[in-house]
Amino acid sequence: MKSKDDGVELVATGTLRLGMFVELDVGWLAHPFPSGSFKLTSSRQIETIRGLGLQLVRVNWAKSDPEPSDVSTAVDPGLDAQAIARSEAAQRDALLRRQRGEDLAAQHRSQIICERRFGEAIRQYRKALELIPSQPMVAAQQCQELVDGFVGEMLSEGESAIRLLSEAAGDKSSMHPVNVTVISLLLGKAMGLEKSELSDLGLAAFLHDVGKAQLPDRVRWLEENFSTAEYKLYQEHVAMGVQVAKSMGLPTGALTAIAQHHELIDGSGFPLRAKGDSMSRSARILALVNRYDNLCNPSRAAAALTPHESLSLIFAQQKTRFDAGALSAFIRMMGVYPPGSVVQLVDERYAMVVSVNSARPLKPRVLVHDAGVTRHEALILDLELAPHVGIRRSLKPVALPAAAMDFLAPRQRVSYFFERQSDSQMGALA
Repeated sequence: MKSKDDGVELVATGTLRLGMFVELDVGWLAHPFPSGSFKLTSSRQIETIRGLGLQLVRVNWAKSDPEPSDVSTAVDPGLDAQAIARSEAAQRDALLRRQRGEDLAAQHRSQIICERRFGEAIRQYRKALELIPSQPMVAAQQCQELVDGFVGEMLSEGESAIRLLSEAAGDKSSMHPVNVTVISLLLGKAMGLEKSELSDLGLAAFLHDVGKAQLPDRVRWLEENFSTAEYKLYQEHVAMGVQVAKSMGLPTGALTAIAQHHELIDGSGFPLRAKGDSMSRSARILALVNRYDNLCNPSRAAAALTPHESLSLIFAQQKTRFDAGALSAFIRMMGVYPPGSVVQLVDERYAMVVSVNSARPLKPRVLVHDAGVTRHEALILDLELAPHVGIRRSLKPVALPAAAMDFLAPRQRVSYFFERQSDSQMGALA
């Protein structure tokens, strides 16, 4: 072992700290970092190194930030041990504050990017509805470009996390198709759909309700108190949507999924009561995701179920209506507690699930109620990095104490977007 005086020393991974410059003695394929030599700037990096199974790593002291003990020479020799300890503690606190500030900034940037892109997709949908009557082919091309952009990103960025957004602008008619598109594409990717099939699925999801624009306002969204005549009129949006899609020149795969997005594998759907294998794979995905989003975001906000409740209801009471493979993949992807779920942790704290990565659905990222900070200053907790913290149960928002309700601000409308795994991994330990 080289001595610290030589500049490089083998250090136990359990003693790593922020500011150390490490040199990993493993091949570049054996670790996830861009380089094998770098300065530690986040607790996430330290946890990742420990997760590699290494007992010792090389530390280049010449390139490392000074240890608290290293800077003691700058302290007046006349100071007593308590003063030195206070100085060292202040340095550590400053480093932690700096790291927290960097993590918060990155967290906010990721949120802003996702919400901006969600808003752009909403605007594109509204623009398409305006263009379709006069320029259906132009509208189709613009929708295709949007969907192809989503598909390309999802296929090129590795694992994508599902991110909860803040209350998005726009009514249900424009939020719903974007929600359904994002979730359907992520589910299609999880189920191994090819790029061309994902493209058709995305187009169908984005435009599945396009026929509703031709319906009277009062029947555009299904209500339990519909009369027989109103329900029959509501069902006509499927045929209307197929006609619009044909005028846009959409591919056959997209047309089929639009025509079948209200069909159910047990034959209880509409308009043709199609069953099982007569439904395309894209249609089976779209039917499931469409149902989930309608449960989370009904026309009347008072009737909304939480994401956890929606998923539980589908699994417990309606699973025979949906493709078993799609439902199983959906649950794996969304986790037991999908983004937007309000939960209580095992340590009694209240939290809201804000992001789920399909690679680790049982370890979501949560926003934890903390009376010591404002909501804007709260770091998201990655449960994968806090093994001693878990979710005890799901709650209805009305069950939250007033302070936790104000802090967490559960969504009346639940909207999702996707973000890169690398962007979604920032967070704090408990």
